[in-house]
Amino acid sequence: MYPLVETIKISDGIPLYLEWHQRRMDYAFHVLFGTNNPFRLSELIVVENEFRKGVIKCRFLYNDREFVYEFTEYNPGQVKTLQLVHSDNIDYSHKYTNRTMINNLLEQKGAADDILIVRDGLITDTSYTNIVFFDGTSWVSPAEPLLEGTCRNRLLAEGKIKSTNIRPKDLKQYSVFRLINAMIDFEEQGNTGVDKILENDTNAC
Repeated sequence: MYPLVETIKISDGIPLYLEWHQRRMDYAFHVLFGTNNPFRLSELIVVENEFRKGVIKCRFLYNDREFVYEFTEYNPGQVKTLQLVHSDNIDYSHKYTNRTMINNLLEQKGAADDILIVRDGLITDTSYTNIVFFDGTSWVSPAEPLLEGTCRNRLLAEGKIKSTNIRPKDLKQYSVFRLINAMIDFEEQGNTGVDKILENDTNAC
């Protein structure tokens, strides 16, 4: 019923960075539905009193005619290891609720905490986040992500990160890896990040 979703961070009752979520929704309406987006997030999302303290996750689910949204407590998991997996056919160019292709790839993660997907020879995203790499001077993001995340696009616009093509063989150039999405902000991570990226010979399509 609702093929698309925006995941929005609520901090002490305030929805964050709605303009970036709005841009992505507007683009999805234009590409997928061929129409203008009638939904204005800043007007529609009302945070209930019980969700006005701390960090809360809001899921705004929608189609071309209807929407619903829900609030849940945010309990982040710790990701320290990533398993490289390969898929040249995967498509997650919009934030779909259907994650079957990604979930199928997750079956290959083995003992790692999450996967890092390689498409057409290029590093893209993990199963739930964009990723950024530090080369000793600059933070960079893969130029061809599966999904253009709102946090990633904001950091690019602010000049805090750059984008470039990254191949598995290039990973040794980077000393630190951080995961980012609407719920996991770049600036909040300090010196924490992914410890290890694992490689194997698995090539799934």
